[in-house]
Amino acid sequence: MELNEARPNTTPADRTTFVDIHCHCLPGLDDGPSSLSEAMALCRALANDHIAAVVATPHQLGRFDNRYDAQDIRKAVAQLNGALKENAIPLTVLPGADVRIDERIGELLQSDRILTIADTGRHLMLELPHTVYIEPMVLLQSLTAQKLGTVITHPERQPFLAQNPQHVRRWAEHRPCLQITAASFLGEFGPLSEKAAWAFLNEPLPLLVATDAHDTDGRAPRMTAAYKALAKRLGRTAADILCRRNPSRLLTGQDLLPLPGPKT
Repeated sequence: MELNEARPNTTPADRTTFVDIHCHCLPGLDDGPSSLSEAMALCRALANDHIAAVVATPHQLGRFDNRYDAQDIRKAVAQLNGALKENAIPLTVLPGADVRIDERIGELLQSDRILTIADTGRHLMLELPHTVYIEPMVLLQSLTAQKLGTVITHPERQPFLAQNPQHVRRWAEHRPCLQITAASFLGEFGPLSEKAAWAFLNEPLPLLVATDAHDTDGRAPRMTAAYKALAKRLGRTAADILCRRNPSRLLTGQDLLPLPGPKT
């Protein structure tokens, strides 16, 4: 499933339709929208940003441990999809979670407490702490043994990794995907994250871009602007892989595509 283009009389970037695999759009679950009306406003913003499908990824574990489980997320996704249909908002929401690193992840997956991306059972979205660095190598090894791929969320916003982007090379055997936040390429998380976002594109791991949107103000979706910046620097083929093709492939549990080289 690779979602595609559509509007005549627009620029190539405006015709592109995106998939967003990381977004906090479910009302009342985590630090995303607090109400259905706020969630609908965010979903309209996603649709206006040319996003056709989004994976709802409320935080699981960490400070949100025991707040809600996989079934709660699936139910909230079904309710939001119903509201989107009633309001003719052209967006499909799929279940997922932004899972904080935790030694219990393997057993929680087996007991259906935490969710994989798009609920395919193929890729887990893994979040590292923002303030301290916890090495995920042991967990990556364990997930690989369970035939699960890992998507490391926003490494460019983790201070240790942002300052040491080459560190991710030691994970290469397990081929985790690095998910870069769209707004980071635009400098909206500061110069360190912006520099790191571009630097990670040169590392030997699968990559993709997602919004990690939480609202319509400070954490709004910025996929179209990021796509244009990536296409300008890397070319449309690379921008399509990062913003369209690899995110689309996660929806059906497929392996991810490498970026064409050389990357500058």
